[in-house]
Amino acid sequence: MVVMGSEEWELYPSYIGSQVMEYRPISEDSDDDWNGDVAVPLDAVLPDDLLEKVLSFLPVASIIRSGSVCKRWHEIVHAQRQTWSKMVPQKPWYFMFTCSEEAVSGFAYDPSLRKWYGFDFPCIEKSNWSTSSSAGLVCLMDSENRRRIMVCNPITKDWKRLLDAPGGKTADYSALAFSVDRSSHQYTVAIARSNQDPSEYYQWEFTIHLYESVTGNWVTPFTGVLLGWRGGDECVICDGILYYLVYSTGVLVNNNEHRHCLVMYDLAARPNHSSLMSMAIPVPCALTCGRLMNLSERLVLVGGIGKQDRPGIIKGIGIWELHNKEWREVARMPHKFFQGFGEFDDVFASCGADDLIYIQSYGSPALLTFEMNQKLWKWSVKSPVSKRFPLQLFTGFSFEPRLDIAS
Repeated sequence: MVVMGSEEWELYPSYIGSQVMEYRPISEDSDDDWNGDVAVPLDAVLPDDLLEKVLSFLPVASIIRSGSVCKRWHEIVHAQRQTWSKMVPQKPWYFMFTCSEEAVSGFAYDPSLRKWYGFDFPCIEKSNWSTSSSAGLVCLMDSENRRRIMVCNPITKDWKRLLDAPGGKTADYSALAFSVDRSSHQYTVAIARSNQDPSEYYQWEFTIHLYESVTGNWVTPFTGVLLGWRGGDECVICDGILYYLVYSTGVLVNNNEHRHCLVMYDLAARPNHSSLMSMAIPVPCALTCGRLMNLSERLVLVGGIGKQDRPGIIKGIGIWELHNKEWREVARMPHKFFQGFGEFDDVFASCGADDLIYIQSYGSPALLTFEMNQKLWKWSVKSPVSKRFPLQLFTGFSFEPRLDIAS
């Protein structure tokens, strides 16, 4: 345990080189009298399958911690067993870190136990890398060349580098989306790139690149043109559809009502000749920024609500769910929570999984959660990340903690 200020934080344990406890077996010809120095070995009480079943009901942090009990438990916990696919569903964790040119390390928040753990995230080298997560895996894209792609399991530290993505550094904007099949563990990586036409400044080329783990190759199923709209860095895969948030350039008069719009691309049908803007869905109101997420195959938008007379200034945060191409408002952040962030910029970080949404201001380590099913707002336990200078920025993303899946 580490004491930081007046708060006590439990660090995420490291089992490399950790001491393994040994139990002394009981001799068969020992006296009937109880000897307080003799321990009853758990190995003699619980068979493997029953021990695995018991452990599978624990939070994932407790399962990992139990791996330091003895050699046998360590082997059970760290083996990729089918048991872990039947674990009690785990709420998504949130990895928070501060923007820095140094190696990225931070803290992971477990909402089930309401604890923070010191956490060294595998693969990620810079705080501004693009990330997308699904079913226990996290996909990362190098923000500098936009070609280097990694897939990892943050809990087991397993990771893999994929073939370099096409397009790369030549793109003006790149957005990353990631989707894992929960039964087969096969995954799809989607990168949406947007480039301005040098001769027509209101015209943007839009390209979709796809990688599938089953083939191990990249394909480019779609290339089109956006008129009066440009791409950005926000997209998500939900129920087989790639959703991409585009931004009005303000050139065409009929695009001035909203600064954002949602376009869709069917990853199964993969049409290569269609006008994406003809099927675009306007955002529900004037937004300062929008964050897309897949919550149990439900498309959810968390957006900063702009002031009516000054749409670029944030006055609140709303949450909407898409139903048959129509937005339904789920909730609006109560003013007391909005004020709780202190100075709130017009953009912010937000992500989630299952039914849990995380919201974080870039200027503060405060972390707010929203449970979709219960419509419940709640602050996390105070973050151990501290603000050391006024312009320091913070960021983060969520992922599901799982032991049964590898890259």
